[in-house]
Amino acid sequence: MRKTGIQSGAYAAEERYEKMRADGFEAVDYQELCDTETPLFTSGIAEFERILKNERRLAEAAGVGISQTHGPWRWPVHDSTPEERAERMEKMKLSLCGTALLGCRYMAIHPIMPFGHSMEDYSKTAEFMSMNHEFFSELIKEAERCGVVICFENMPMVRLPIASPKTTSDFIRSFSSTHFKMCFDTGHGIIHGEKPGDTIRRDADIIKILHVHDNDGKNDFHWLPYNGVIDWADFTDSLA
Repeated sequence: MRKTGIQSGAYAAEERYEKMRADGFEAVDYQELCDTETPLFTSGIAEFERILKNERRLAEAAGVGISQTHGPWRWPVHDSTPEERAERMEKMKLSLCGTALLGCRYMAIHPIMPFGHSMEDYSKTAEFMSMNHEFFSELIKEAERCGVVICFENMPMVRLPIASPKTTSDFIRSFSSTHFKMCFDTGHGIIHGEKPGDTIRRDADIIKILHVHDNDGKNDFHWLPYNGVIDWADFTDSLA
């Protein structure tokens, strides 16, 4: 059964889940794993576990399900050196375990971006693909151990080799793993000129979670639906 959710950052921490439920939301996209410089990550494993178990308790008490989390993501990106990628891998693995502690099955994550965020060096397609394949091959093993599904997200950068809904789904399918599926982002997809409804119809078998927002078809504005160019009636029909 589909549930209507919202990201955790839309509400202040105090009485967050009670307010979500009062506003009609049944699920939450837990975003606190994105930033790895917070006390959640810097206070030790015991505190990490305590905080997340408490979040799960509070959400359950309010009748809100934690339907997905978002793994570590930093901007500007820090994936350029082996040391940076190793540090990100460590935090990614910890976040998979954290997702399981929250009673959640799905963690959204982006590709690693070893050539930075300027997009000037992404002509090195083969190297980019190889590094991401190696990175996620290792991460999938930890996802299997934790019982969590990594949901690889399509991106808005038009020059990134894995970004459009089609290149994202092709990359996911290359693994043939039950623990590596797709987070489909409607706003990111429309920037590549693909209607969200078309993506749903093509990739329904691998899409497990959604990021739903609108834009002008050119910029990643994260507008509310019906404020941009997306055909929401077609999107709804595709889900049905």
